[in-house]
Amino acid sequence: MTKSHRRPGRGLLEFVLTVAVALGLAFCVQAYAVKPYRIPSPSMEPTLKVGDRVLVNRFSHRLGATPQVGQVVVFNPPTGADAMPARCGVPVPTDSPCPRPTATASSKAFIKRVVGVGGDRIAVRDGHVLRNGVQESDPYIAACAGGEDCDLPRAITVPKGSVFVMGDNRGNSDDSRFWGPVPLGWVIGQAVSIYWPVGRVGTL
Repeated sequence: MTKSHRRPGRGLLEFVLTVAVALGLAFCVQAYAVKPYRIPSPSMEPTLKVGDRVLVNRFSHRLGATPQVGQVVVFNPPTGADAMPARCGVPVPTDSPCPRPTATASSKAFIKRVVGVGGDRIAVRDGHVLRNGVQESDPYIAACAGGEDCDLPRAITVPKGSVFVMGDNRGNSDDSRFWGPVPLGWVIGQAVSIYWPVGRVGTL
């Protein structure tokens, strides 16, 4: 029997190729399927706290899944969200949520909860969403502290192909009330779980 001989350097080449394939797969997973995000503000308290890290499912959205009411999503807001104060895409009465966003998307990524979809009539009473005239069931929110941001009784209709989003911390959230609905094409994906810190691990 003849003894087989491995060529010098072949083992190293195989290792390098294995690492390269693994890194490529990890990049593809993050780019197209699941991506981690860190929560930078208290706008989603008590559901999400500053410093929480969440996993966002981007794959189903790329396959055409439509966000549903109650889901927590990551998205690019309209550029009106970058202004101080936030800017609606059209003139709006002081007692009304913003009905239309600015025409272009911001490069920032926000995370909020979907409270209305295309065709829904949305108003706000004491921080609670009235969707098609019915107050939402919202045990997950922090109470609104009062003021005009908490009461926007003049209902608006969410445009088809858009979602209306709000933070769970209703008295401290920069959201669709001020800069309008978010086109579906600007939604990055659904936040599905908290993965850090360990004591906060769980699904959303």
